Amino acid sequence: MEIKIPAEVTQIIDILESAGYEAYCVGGAVRDSVMGITPGDWDITTSAKPYETQELFKDFKTVDTGLKHGTLTVIINHKPFEITTFRIDGEYGDNRHPESVKFTPDLKDDLARRDFTVNALAYNKRTGIVDLYGGQDDIYNSIVKTVGNPDKRFNEDGLRIMRALRFSAVLGFEIEKETAVSIHKNKDLLKNISVERISAELTKLVCGKNAFNVLMEYSDVLSVFIPEIAPAVNFKQYGEKHAYDVWEHICHTVDTIPQEKTLRLTMLLHDLGKVPTHALNEKGNSTFKNHAGVGGEMAKDILTRLKFDKKTVNRVSFLVGNHDFEPPESKTELKHHLKNKTPEDIRTLLTIKKSDRGALSEKYRDISAGTTQTLKWLREIEENNECCTLKDLAVTGSDLLKQGFSGEEIGKRLDTLLDAVIEGKVENTKSHLLTYLL
Repeated sequence: MEIKIPAEVTQIIDILESAGYEAYCVGGAVRDSVMGITPGDWDITTSAKPYETQELFKDFKTVDTGLKHGTLTVIINHKPFEITTFRIDGEYGDNRHPESVKFTPDLKDDLARRDFTVNALAYNKRTGIVDLYGGQDDIYNSIVKTVGNPDKRFNEDGLRIMRALRFSAVLGFEIEKETAVSIHKNKDLLKNISVERISAELTKLVCGKNAFNVLMEYSDVLSVFIPEIAPAVNFKQYGEKHAYDVWEHICHTVDTIPQEKTLRLTMLLHDLGKVPTHALNEKGNSTFKNHAGVGGEMAKDILTRLKFDKKTVNRVSFLVGNHDFEPPESKTELKHHLKNKTPEDIRTLLTIKKSDRGALSEKYRDISAGTTQTLKWLREIEENNECCTLKDLAVTGSDLLKQGFSGEEIGKRLDTLLDAVIEGKVENTKSHLLTYLL
């Protein structure tokens, strides 16, 4: 198989080979190329020692990314390319990084240290694909499998557990049996990994096309860093409305909402508030009073603990806290919602509601009529600039101050006027509003 390599990568390999060294594309770029996916990044591995690589590329802009571990980044046409010397990793004292590395002239040694067979592929035009661990077969059979003993691989670097789940979710691959057993057995290694790295992998995982299967199979792994998940697994919901337990319901909603970070994280967390708010009514059906509000606070705590950026924390916690939003029954009701929600909020909450309701029993799933009507009203409101917020009112706090109002009374009066306009009791003109108020 011939792989199309960018001109810059060809240039780097040619420079190394012309100096008498071996050089190959390696890892994800080769994997993606075999799969017919255009790689985002290209890494090169070489028999040249780091100082030899430095000397060969002294006329290029370079960054000493990690020379101690054999990596030099070369910038060509404003694009970075990592060049790493063939190496053998030493002991992993922290379950994340090797304490030392030993450079080797043998590509076989370098491929032997890699995480998964699908990533242990090397390629150059002269040799073709070097595949010592059946990586191509695993790609064709859609399998994630470690190179060598999975316990050893995961104990070397605990983040590989999340990487395995992420590859399965994003690529749609099944995790090989022994690798899967080892993931469950070694899941607590994730406690030694920085939450920033876990969060990055989690985001890619939940946005993957195979997220449902991974979330269902590996809830115990996710519970290591989101312990709020564990109580939701197999938590039964009583009543004809419910088709699944809490966790399976959550997984179905993640699966059916668009593959976008904020939406997927929202659905992952949206019903965790059900467990602490669960009660049975007189008919023996489950109730979850204010589970959305409780869930919104839980989402904020979880995402803050995992060190997501503030924008994501605030947006997801808002959406979780409001995910019980139902399509309004009138345009007036919609306008009342728009007092403290934007049109974008409404559209997003309708998307969330569609996925949420889609994971209930069949007779409760269809909200298409209500959604269509709400979107129609929303377009009318936007096109006609209809008054829904205080900033749309024809009077301001200053106007009321001149009428003798002060302090908190001004805010209360403005709210009264806004409600009156929304409900069609008064025209939104200064004269009509002041007359109505006085």
